[in-house]
Amino acid sequence: MESFIFLAVGLAIGCVLGWLLSSKKPRGGDDQSAQAQQLRIQLAGLQATNDGLTAQLAQHSAERREREERDREENKLLQAIAPVREHLAQMQQTVANLEKERNEQFGSIKQQLNAAIESDGQLRAQTQALAQALSSNNLRGVWGEAQLRKLVELAGLINHADFDEQVTISTSDGAGRADMVIKLPGGKSLAIDSKVPFSAYQEASTIAESATGEEGARRARLIGDHVKAVKAHIDALGAKSYWSGLDSSPDFVIAFIPSESLLSAALDADPSLLEYAFKKNVPLASPVSLFSVLKTINFIWRQNADESQVRTMIKLGKELYERIGKVAEHADKLGRSITTTVKDYNQFVSSLETRMLVTARKLNDLDENALGTDEIISPRELDAAPSQLTASELATGGEITK
Repeated sequence: MESFIFLAVGLAIGCVLGWLLSSKKPRGGDDQSAQAQQLRIQLAGLQATNDGLTAQLAQHSAERREREERDREENKLLQAIAPVREHLAQMQQTVANLEKERNEQFGSIKQQLNAAIESDGQLRAQTQALAQALSSNNLRGVWGEAQLRKLVELAGLINHADFDEQVTISTSDGAGRADMVIKLPGGKSLAIDSKVPFSAYQEASTIAESATGEEGARRARLIGDHVKAVKAHIDALGAKSYWSGLDSSPDFVIAFIPSESLLSAALDADPSLLEYAFKKNVPLASPVSLFSVLKTINFIWRQNADESQVRTMIKLGKELYERIGKVAEHADKLGRSITTTVKDYNQFVSSLETRMLVTARKLNDLDENALGTDEIISPRELDAAPSQLTASELATGGEITK
């Protein structure tokens, strides 16, 4: 590129010199000297201009080379940082996705927190309503009976078959009504009564277990009242002695307390409470322990039912075997009757063929047009006979062999 620029400048200078020389006509010596002098001055100016242009071209070339070098370095740098830029773009997209997910998760967590707060409020309201409802003795009794019924149903026992509810029991001390009487195999039975000592425990549960001072003393006093309430229920059930009014009942009645916390709080406060209850023939049962007992009773019922079914199947099998013998006797009799019927039928066909039809055909041949009847088809005799009973059990005339 630079050689073309220098060539263009040389051509321009040559054109200028040629024009100058051609524009001057030859004159005298002095004129020629002056012209030569002027030409040298112009040539010097052109040379200076050429030098200036050459210097400028050299400077431009250097700047261009420097710019090209700088462009190459920049291109190399851009190529070098292209993966970094790509990674930065990916990281930016990832950060944007994470931010979006974070916002979505934050919104979901916020909704869940609001739902949890709302559910907690509803639970508090329901708990308060339940506590207020259980403050009534009648409602506590109904709740305990409902828990007891649900427990026996979960154990697989069936109402009116495996247990009865609200059973009136007459004893030497008077009549009483047990919440439930469980029926046992062999005509035995077991009484269960539901008790809910709740008032003192409910008030004590509002005080933290770690409370000290006056609050701690108050909580201890309320727990003591709760233990006294449990003992009062034990004494009442022991005095009723339901087992004496039931047939084949063990000499105790189960006191069902429908809450693990109610029973555990009393036992923690007074470890001798179980021994006290045993002496009164009133074992205490929580839902967990009573469910184990009821499940065991259900298992015993199933075993007893299986044995009863086996005995019933044996009895039915013997009865069926005897009835099959009776059916075999009737079948043999029916076969003999069919055989006799077939013989009588064949004799009838033979008599019809040899006696009646011969005369009837002769009569028809005398005056066919007057009678106007077709030829009478002779009935066929029966060749098949009833199959004989060949089984050893059926071939004895109805007597079943063993």
